[in-house]
Amino acid sequence: MAEIDPWGSSTVTSYDKVFREFGLTPFPDKLALDHYLFERKIIVAHRDFDRVYERISKKKQFINITGIASSGPLHLGHKVDLDLFLFFKKCGAANYFCISDLDAYLSRPDKKVPSIEKAKEFAVDNLSHCLALGLSEKDIYVQSQGSTKNPRRYFEFTLELSKKITKNTFEAVYGHVDLGKVAANFLQYADIMHPQLPEFEGKMPSITGIGVEQDPHARLTRDVAKRLPYGIEIPSFIYFQHQSGLQENTKMSSSEPLTAIFLNDSTKDAERKIQRAFTGGRPTIEEHRRLGGIPEICKVYELLKFHLPDSKKLGKIYADYKSGALLSSEIKQIAVDFFIPWLEKHQEKVSQKKEIAEKIVYG
Repeated sequence: MAEIDPWGSSTVTSYDKVFREFGLTPFPDKLALDHYLFERKIIVAHRDFDRVYERISKKKQFINITGIASSGPLHLGHKVDLDLFLFFKKCGAANYFCISDLDAYLSRPDKKVPSIEKAKEFAVDNLSHCLALGLSEKDIYVQSQGSTKNPRRYFEFTLELSKKITKNTFEAVYGHVDLGKVAANFLQYADIMHPQLPEFEGKMPSITGIGVEQDPHARLTRDVAKRLPYGIEIPSFIYFQHQSGLQENTKMSSSEPLTAIFLNDSTKDAERKIQRAFTGGRPTIEEHRRLGGIPEICKVYELLKFHLPDSKKLGKIYADYKSGALLSSEIKQIAVDFFIPWLEKHQEKVSQKKEIAEKIVYG
């Protein structure tokens, strides 16, 4: 049975254990780039990132491919995917960002995504937010329409991949053979590998940023790549900590609304969620002042770690909370003062992008 579930809502509790069992390489300082995700150790592991690092260092092109399954509203956890994608774009990549409407429908239960039409509705909403966060129209393709440069070849390639995996292999990696998820996975593998086909960019290193719990997809993608007749580079992956949920022992998940701050939450709801989040505070103010808080388990501090742009300010927040100089009520207020204006400004941009998103999704 698979030990990590790429479709579940539970968190990885022991990165070292996952690294050992599945062969991920802990991310070394020598490969770190100038971005907050590297600086704050949010990037935790990789598979062959050194190939991409070399291309970036030599100012040579590489492929930057990721996507979002349109299975519900986006939350702050999804923003990390976008931040990393946009960073690699600035590094000179050829960019492919997939709005995965078919994946969303095929791999999610009917109570969540009952029809492809519903997946497309989510796709419009998701894409509006992605455009507001800085994605360009030319970076994007919608899965049900095929990759923009050559849709027919994209779908041919997806079906080719279905003959490269056996039932036993799929079951060994994922622990089941759910036919909807099998179909969704062939699309995912095609998304990651098709940019290297001659009809697209051709052979070159590629990078996909994912959460550690998505590693089963990465392992099977890399395995399939070795069996293809095209001589493509084995895709590289870089792994970030998935932002955990606002409650203890959860991850931010579209399936569990109270665990996440959604990008379309009202400011009132967002503030309420921050105020109710689990913290690393002590039972009493006196104990907190004497013993200090525990930022390592504080969900509010984690929100700031993942999204506050000012690293110097973040360092002071950490030190003050750890020493007891900063109370849990005060760190919550810092988060409110940062996120609420940010959310208001972001949602203004989203409203301006919806018409563009509709044209892209529906053609």
